[in-house]
Amino acid sequence: MMDRLTLVIPAKNESESLPIVLKELESLKIKVKVIVVIPTEDDLTKKSIENFDCKIIEENNGKGYGYALRTGIEQVDTDLFCIFNADGSFDPRYLNNMYDALNQKDVDFIFCSRYEVNGGSDDDTFLTYVGNKIFTFLCNILFRLGITDVLYTYVMGKSEKYKSLDLKSNDFSFCIELPIKAKFNDFILSSTPSYERSRIAGIKKVNEFRDGFFILISILRILILRK
Repeated sequence: MMDRLTLVIPAKNESESLPIVLKELESLKIKVKVIVVIPTEDDLTKKSIENFDCKIIEENNGKGYGYALRTGIEQVDTDLFCIFNADGSFDPRYLNNMYDALNQKDVDFIFCSRYEVNGGSDDDTFLTYVGNKIFTFLCNILFRLGITDVLYTYVMGKSEKYKSLDLKSNDFSFCIELPIKAKFNDFILSSTPSYERSRIAGIKKVNEFRDGFFILISILRILILRK
């Protein structure tokens, strides 16, 4: 039973994969709330899940991945939230591990990691692997995060503590802003191994060079301004 948990799923052009993801969650018979954030113009994705028990939030401004997540998590009314992908790459069997860690240990946010023992990825390319390793090393040196996969957003945390962070990122920089600002607030971070599956359908939305540049700029801005 995970009735204290809400999954927040940003979904853009995921009409093929999202119904499969929601069916898999139903088959596990876990009791969670689900919030799906979809761009207003993406009628196909909205129509594909109209028969599922989930709350759909329309992203009117279409500002990006981070904006969609911030919009969705602000609507969470349970003690815990978890970022969950619409493309099938996140395996829901790890939800139990994260949920137990947050309930049984002194942990505020737990981050899945593809780079620990028993972790791995079917989706990582050479560029994303190297980029993740570099940014994880950089963030651990500069901010002492103590996590092993800083760009992987399979994250569960305490909703109240998240909402105190006042995150600003609209793009993929969200993935580093969350742990860095959590660390600034002396919240406790932890990692757990996870295996990233292949996407079910569609095109990977991460652009290694563009998003890597935005993430680097965000790290430098946070380092200088600490906000």
